[in-house]
Amino acid sequence: LATGTGSEVQRPLATVVIGGLVTSTILTLLVIPALYKWFKVSEPEV
Repeated sequence: LATGTGSEVQRPLATVVIGGLVTSTILTLLVIPALYKWFKVSEPEV
């Protein structure tokens, strides 16, 4: 969003940081619980 001096250097870094935040949020909230449920071995009833 910035247009001042140095913004052309910071923009690629900001893109990577925002992409990492979005990716880690999706992994934490959706993918990891789905994998846990998928691979969970059902425990035998006692």
